[in-house]
Amino acid sequence: MNARQLYTSFVAIILVLGLSAGARAESPAKSSAPPDRLRSFTFSYHADIPVSNPAAKKFEAWIPLPREDAFQQVRDLKIETPVHFEIVDQDSNGNRVAHLEASAPLPASVPITMTFATTRREEAADMVAAARDFPEPTDGRFAAYLEPNRLVPLTGRIAQVSANLAETDMTPLQQARVDYEYVTSIMKYDKSGTGWGRGDALYACDVRRGNCTDFHSLFIGLARARGIPARFTIGFPIGAAKSGEVPGYHCWAEFYSGGVWVPVDASEAWKHPDRHDYYFGHLDAARVAFTMGRDLVLKPPQNGEPLNYLIYPYAELDGAIVPQKEIKTKFSYSDAGA
Repeated sequence: MNARQLYTSFVAIILVLGLSAGARAESPAKSSAPPDRLRSFTFSYHADIPVSNPAAKKFEAWIPLPREDAFQQVRDLKIETPVHFEIVDQDSNGNRVAHLEASAPLPASVPITMTFATTRREEAADMVAAARDFPEPTDGRFAAYLEPNRLVPLTGRIAQVSANLAETDMTPLQQARVDYEYVTSIMKYDKSGTGWGRGDALYACDVRRGNCTDFHSLFIGLARARGIPARFTIGFPIGAAKSGEVPGYHCWAEFYSGGVWVPVDASEAWKHPDRHDYYFGHLDAARVAFTMGRDLVLKPPQNGEPLNYLIYPYAELDGAIVPQKEIKTKFSYSDAGA
């Protein structure tokens, strides 16, 4: 049996394991409707950042802004806050932030409300192109997508698992599919206890549960360990209803194969087994993207360490980090015409 036959057999086995795991796990459910191909909506991002130290001399905050790319167009962006702000291009991955700044005397808290209209289209990769067995990219454009992150190592346990899943003559697309089947079969979407949500690939690999951040950190680690460029994007999910509040963020991944970026949403595939194949190569339109990348050094630079990821406000008082748990946030959306 050659490697491609082994690949086919392995995927079949993993599919069976994935179906068994889904049957045992809590709450994966059938989707009652096809995935959204197009959504147009307004989005509201509100935060109230406390100034807990009344003696503080300087306040700074960095608020992520929605992305603009081939799948997401943003219009009528409005930012309301009582302090000075500037929109700053981060010069990396198309990221932008609103940088807020104020000096003493400072208010008891700094509110910010951002609203915008967006049209989000389904992302669908050209899988024929992705199947081409191009040489692995080596130029600097892909360096950030091949390197480890602080919570996504490419050695040790991750390298071992990746090697166990690999065959030498697999194309990047075939290898990524094996990684996807592995992640969706062993992982469980479970936000109980502690440790989840940090995007810790080792935690995901060993504990085998977590949220979207953990699912995709493991996938990205396995791909990069085999020399397949992979990247991380974070934003918010949009509900099936025409309007509503958004309880928290959502993230997904992409890998590079055959000259194209291929999207993956492993955690949504776990939640919706009937869309398992769909979420390898597609992203539905029921989402809005904000920031790409991990270990982020901001512009202007923050005083603290690089950020694990950026979706909620990041703020400092006299260079000391304002704890995320102290920042009040509220997110909501409304479909166009709702």
